[in-house]
Amino acid sequence: MKKLVSLILAAMMLLSMAGIAAAEEPFEITVMVPEFTLDVDYVEENNPVLQAIEEATGVKLKMLFMSNEGYGDNVNTTLTENNPPMVMAVTDARDPSIINSARAGAFWDLTDFIADKDNYPYLAAGAPAVYQNIAIDGRIYGIFRSRAFPRAGIYYRLDIAKEVGFDREVKTIDDLTELAEKLAGYSNDTYALNMCSYYAGTINVITVAMGAPNNWGIDENGNIYPAHKSPAYLEGLNWLRHLYEIGGIDPNFATIPTSEWDNIERTGKAFMRFDCLDNTHRQQEWFENNAGVTEQVFQSVGPIAKADGSITVWPQNNGFAGEILINKKGVSEEDLPKVVKFLDWCNGPEGQTILNAGLEGLTYWVNEDGYRYVPEDKIDEAGMNSKMYVHDMNQLGMGVPGNLENPPASVNRGVTALRERYNQLNIELAPYAVADPCFPLISQTAVDYGAQLSPILTDAAAQYISGIISEDELRGEWERWGETGGDKMTAEYNEAYHASIAQ
Repeated sequence: MKKLVSLILAAMMLLSMAGIAAAEEPFEITVMVPEFTLDVDYVEENNPVLQAIEEATGVKLKMLFMSNEGYGDNVNTTLTENNPPMVMAVTDARDPSIINSARAGAFWDLTDFIADKDNYPYLAAGAPAVYQNIAIDGRIYGIFRSRAFPRAGIYYRLDIAKEVGFDREVKTIDDLTELAEKLAGYSNDTYALNMCSYYAGTINVITVAMGAPNNWGIDENGNIYPAHKSPAYLEGLNWLRHLYEIGGIDPNFATIPTSEWDNIERTGKAFMRFDCLDNTHRQQEWFENNAGVTEQVFQSVGPIAKADGSITVWPQNNGFAGEILINKKGVSEEDLPKVVKFLDWCNGPEGQTILNAGLEGLTYWVNEDGYRYVPEDKIDEAGMNSKMYVHDMNQLGMGVPGNLENPPASVNRGVTALRERYNQLNIELAPYAVADPCFPLISQTAVDYGAQLSPILTDAAAQYISGIISEDELRGEWERWGETGGDKMTAEYNEAYHASIAQ
């Protein structure tokens, strides 16, 4: 009898639990991120990746992809909507519209959440210095999207370099100059340096390599000053101007969209690039998969010394690339912990793996050593599945505690060890990375007018490189920058900087 009663009670408990499970609807979270995969449409219905996320978290994820071209404008439009996505990626954490919106109460303050190690262990594992870099008035409104530091650098076509008579490592500025000049002379319809409308990045790489500050510097008196007032900044511009004059840069570089940047190298039109070093192995692998290449044709450059032996590197980022924000209009205070918990999961091993790599047997397989890989006969299938089902979900990935993907990706693919070299260079270049002392500081002029002031400098630099304006005219533009708000911004940064070091 007792046994019968126990069985009945057990059955009742099972029925009760089943009833609760059936009653709990998945919690829907809408997310907006930039889209880079434009050649294949994202598939939402019966998406196995979304199903796996729901099974793991109880969250029904709704992805809203917006083209990366003009993404900042889409973010600004979204902020004015009455029903914005609950979660939103922004690519520029210091954009004036983001700072003003945070101050106006558009986003949830996450400061206390990221300090809660018990409930949000992965978010709490983020580097305090990086969180501080995205702080606004001392409060944290977003989860930073972690990026390798310093990441930026120089890579080039190794095979073409050998063709033009350059067959050694690039270790000095003189080496770089010689290589660029030789590449410029390869043919009349090719260019040494691949530049596009994102010329600000190219300029930063070479000017900082010459010894200029990263946006802002601190002079011998302990005061903040803008990078263009460093003689090394003009030295970097002159290096690019010379390369342009000898036919080493496409005259139309300022109007070439970033979406064409990769194709220029893939069609053999340019042989060197100042950009993310991880593009080195991506381009190598593209050539292997699409052009039948069976040898190493790309090479990434390590530390480059100036004449005095010193080395300075532009880090491109401050340990992150944008942030993930939670809109107050889209998320109630009651639901906020659920959303933060989901973002915490995104930063854990399972979340990182699914968002970045997809699912085993769909977008990757696991070899006998426990590493992710794609068999040769599955490359097309895995690539198509990744584009359809994962698409650009990795833009939601944050990686706050570092790479926890499980199973991990095999370090090297194809015929080279360029992925391993990339990881090594991130470590090797980091001690030489030049920090922007003003990044965690706030200048109200920069908030209000920074978007109008920055193009004065970058546009003038591009015109000077192209020979459209003279050095005197360039300096005139620098003066105009100062008169229209740059001098005031410098004063405000100085006030904030001296206040910060006095604390």
